Amino acid sequence: MTLAPETLERLKQASTATLTTQLFKRGLRNVCVQNVRRLSHAGTNLVGEAFTLRYIPAREDLDQVSVFDNPEHPQRKAIETVPPGQVLVMDCRGETRAASAGNILVTRLRVRGAAGVVTDGCLRDSMEIAAQDFPVFAAGAAAPLNLACHHAVDLNQPIACGGVAVYPGDVMVGDGEGVVVLPRHLADEVARDAAEQELLEIFLLQEIEQGRSLPGTYPPNAETLARYREWRARSDAAPK
Repeated sequence: MTLAPETLERLKQASTATLTTQLFKRGLRNVCVQNVRRLSHAGTNLVGEAFTLRYIPAREDLDQVSVFDNPEHPQRKAIETVPPGQVLVMDCRGETRAASAGNILVTRLRVRGAAGVVTDGCLRDSMEIAAQDFPVFAAGAAAPLNLACHHAVDLNQPIACGGVAVYPGDVMVGDGEGVVVLPRHLADEVARDAAEQELLEIFLLQEIEQGRSLPGTYPPNAETLARYREWRARSDAAPK
């Protein structure tokens, strides 16, 4: 089941900071992919369901350049089968000595309509990738091809990425602070509550700018919430 349009739009507007708060309230703390950063100059945040690719350490007798002649090679098959609107998420075990993909593969994903890329490994051709209007998150740049360190083994199975469990269909959301993994069954309610939280925080920031102190404002007490409800009633910004 694909994400509802209103959920997708709300998540595009939500910050990862807000989403981590919403997930924390639901008992989920290990949701931020560690040691990755936004690599490209995309015009929008990353939002999409996860399509996973898992790597194990390479072995010299198996990982030769000739393996790419086989269209069923898991890395190449992943590039050609990620559904439009989904995010390719790669488990590289945090290994950064070699790339997990390069500009040609990333470009193919963009042309096919994928929503983006997340890898806890590195990417090669990083300057070319950085110039793309396509959300890409990685641990950094590395020149060696993936076969130097990585052996691709399977697709669309549960993986670890940056120390976080990622199940196929989980929702990946990325912005300038990083990437959050949102369990698919929570996506609709978290997106709704995140929109409400961010609207409240707009109001609370205005209150702080006007000189109000933290006690009673952040977090808001009953009086502050009453002022918020009045402000919200006058505002066209309330979540639909």
